[in-house]
Amino acid sequence: MNASPLQDMPLEQLARKRAGAKLGWYIHAAAYLLVNLLLVALSVASGRHWAVFPLLGWGLGLAVHGAVVFLLTGGAGLHERLVQQERERLTLQRDPW
Repeated sequence: MNASPLQDMPLEQLARKRAGAKLGWYIHAAAYLLVNLLLVALSVASGRHWAVFPLLGWGLGLAVHGAVVFLLTGGAGLHERLVQQERERLTLQRDPW
């Protein structure tokens, strides 16, 4: 039987890793908000509405970051699944029987 990534990592370590990922997203979101508020203010002050471009571009990046942190780490996170796949691949290469 293959052990899941959750069984390979102590619960405390996994909890800290996931909490760190979520905190990273919250910091990213706060930076997005602050910087884009400034850009919108500059855009309005200049009489042009160019701030929509960084809002959309960075917003897409923030959305992808959030999807990875909050959706893909529901059971075993993407990183954990990839690590497990590599472990299995390496085990098969070393043990031909």
